[in-house]
Amino acid sequence: MERQIPDLSLIVPCYNEEAIIGYTIPRLLAAFEKAGYRLELIAVDNGSRDRTGEIIKDFAAKNPAVVYHRVEQNQGYGNGILSAIPVCTGAWIGMIPADGQVDAEDVARLLDAAIASGGNVLAKVRRRFRMDGFRRKVISVFYNVFIQILWPGLGSIDVNGNPKILPRELMRGLGLQSKNWLLDAEIVIKCYYLGVRIIELNVFGRMRGNGLSHVRMETCWEFLTKLLAFRFSKEWRREMKRPTLPAASADEPQLETTLRG
Repeated sequence: MERQIPDLSLIVPCYNEEAIIGYTIPRLLAAFEKAGYRLELIAVDNGSRDRTGEIIKDFAAKNPAVVYHRVEQNQGYGNGILSAIPVCTGAWIGMIPADGQVDAEDVARLLDAAIASGGNVLAKVRRRFRMDGFRRKVISVFYNVFIQILWPGLGSIDVNGNPKILPRELMRGLGLQSKNWLLDAEIVIKCYYLGVRIIELNVFGRMRGNGLSHVRMETCWEFLTKLLAFRFSKEWRREMKRPTLPAASADEPQLETTLRG
């Protein structure tokens, strides 16, 4: 019997997430089954030193929708995602952290919006209601304002909002390089410059239920320095002058943001 192509290949990078993936993976599987979508969940053991890999292997043995993918040495959040893109077989490719801060049902709703768009699109969430705590909210506001200063007109006020879902050809054609936390910004910025429509779904951002966040103060400094290098590098300017993806038509705005939910 010929294997059906998944509707979505969802990459879930997991770095020392033994405390939470037993909650997030089953919820994602259940939400997409209920929504009637074929899900390929690429669970990436991103160089973990705890039982994360064992737990993923156990899920994969029990459910063919779960694919175990191992990165031997952790080189960053982005690297875990980049390493899994060639493994994906779905018509759409998505990415979401393993922290469970966005409801699984909202991930399925985001795929609904992406498919309904009928074209090249970046579908992502906007965490309009967040329970991160005051400090994280201030950092998030500062970070997004900083990006708006560097790239005026970008539109999105939650650049790091995940999940992000793109057509497989688009994801593979972006030439992504960031092996760290900058990957989220790289995706949004490249889509903006290449005329790809960006749609956002308003969601409720929950607190991490278990496990530890891997975002530290040094991560914020890393964001800022790498964003500046990214913005003003010669390589970036050369790449943006030779887009490899279809540009938007003359009567279509370069960026269209649709807030739903």
